[in-house]
Amino acid sequence: MSFNCPPSSGARSTAQMNTQLTTYQAFVAKSISEITSANTDWKAHILPLARIKKIMKSEDEIKDTVGGQKLMISSEGPILFAKACEMFIGEIAIRAWITTEDAKRRTVQKSDVNTALSRNEMFDFLIDIIGRVPGVLREEVRAR
Repeated sequence: MSFNCPPSSGARSTAQMNTQLTTYQAFVAKSISEITSANTDWKAHILPLARIKKIMKSEDEIKDTVGGQKLMISSEGPILFAKACEMFIGEIAIRAWITTEDAKRRTVQKSDVNTALSRNEMFDFLIDIIGRVPGVLREEVRAR
C-alpha cells in the first residue's frame, strides 16, 4: 500500500512530510499485524456486530431466495466486515488528520475529510456522499 502526501496550499517541510508518512505507515503496519497475529481476539470489536449483521441482512441479495432456499450469512462474515470497516474508517481518519495538519490546525473538520477523500481516486465511490472539492489535485494526477 502506498501513500503520497499531496501538496497543500501552504509549504510543508520535509520533516513534516516524513512525520505524516511515518504516521500513515505505522497505521498500515499495525492494521496488518493485527490481522495476521495468531493471538487476535476476534470477539472484541469496536463496531457493534448486531448492527453489522442487520445491515448485511438488509441487502436485497441476502433477502432473496435462491432455488427456494433463503441465503444465510456465515458467523465469520460480520467479524470480517467489522474489521474491514475499522480499517476503512482508520484510513479516512489518518488522511483527514494529515489534511488538518497541512492547514496548521488541531481540529479535524468536515472539509478536511472531504479534501482528503477527494485527493485520492480510491475514494471516488464516495463522491455522491461528499461531493467534489474544487481545486483539489489528486495523487494519481500529480504523479504523472
